[in-house]
Amino acid sequence: MSVYLLQTINGIGIGMLYFLLAVGLSIVFGLLRFVNFAHGAFYLLGAYLCYQAMQWGLNFWVALLVVPLAVGALGWLAEKLLLRRVYAKAHEFHILVTVGLALAVQEIVIVFWGPLGNSVATPDLLQGVVMWGAFVYPKYRLFVIGFTAVLAVLLWGVLEGTRLGSAVRAGSESTEMVSLLGINVFRVFSLVFALGAATAALAGVLAAPIRGAEPFMGVEALSVAFVVVVIGGLGSFGGALVGGLVIGIVQSLMSTIWPPGASLMIYIAMAAVLLLRPHGLLGRKG
Repeated sequence: MSVYLLQTINGIGIGMLYFLLAVGLSIVFGLLRFVNFAHGAFYLLGAYLCYQAMQWGLNFWVALLVVPLAVGALGWLAEKLLLRRVYAKAHEFHILVTVGLALAVQEIVIVFWGPLGNSVATPDLLQGVVMWGAFVYPKYRLFVIGFTAVLAVLLWGVLEGTRLGSAVRAGSESTEMVSLLGINVFRVFSLVFALGAATAALAGVLAAPIRGAEPFMGVEALSVAFVVVVIGGLGSFGGALVGGLVIGIVQSLMSTIWPPGASLMIYIAMAAVLLLRPHGLLGRKG
């Protein structure tokens, strides 16, 4: 039972990272009706910029603060200069432009850092384990669970208690109504896209000491983010949280019960949810 308890807690930690990764994708879709296939590239940049910051002698805590801001600024520029031009076009254009952007970022990463992965050291403060009797768990993974939980509450507070959050929630229902109220919709779009890029990069920074940084991690992250969003419901903040936890726990438990099928089971879980609730666990109909 201690093994399953350990794997459940592991699943919660992984699930919270999946939530951070997926929440930006979900919010961007809810507001813009824009499916961003470049979302995994921001996660990839987060991990590699964390690695580079530590190569330059900066510590992990500086990277945790600076990298999401830098990637968020890049996301803001990408939305303003490139993606905004295709909002009104067919979804095929959205796919082509964002997939092209993701591939460009991946190739830039390979050019600068090489095709092989790089490890990222756990910060000194969080090395070692915490012991409760016979139960032993890494300090860093506990930090990830606590930090992402606090961040989830802060994000919820932004979406529920600020003017930007009100505009995002209203815009997810009707962007025309928001425009008529005198709000600059394109400015809201840019801020939301930057927030989505920053949260994906933050997930990359947090994941880097666990799994390192390698050039193809963005593709894997994108597929998982889509699974989380589909399970939770497109455009739903709560859905991204629930979906991330479901997938994290399923994947972690299955790595003990049936290791070869751990990755497969997340897609089976998605199929099961879609059969029972086609709009996701917390998604809206229509």
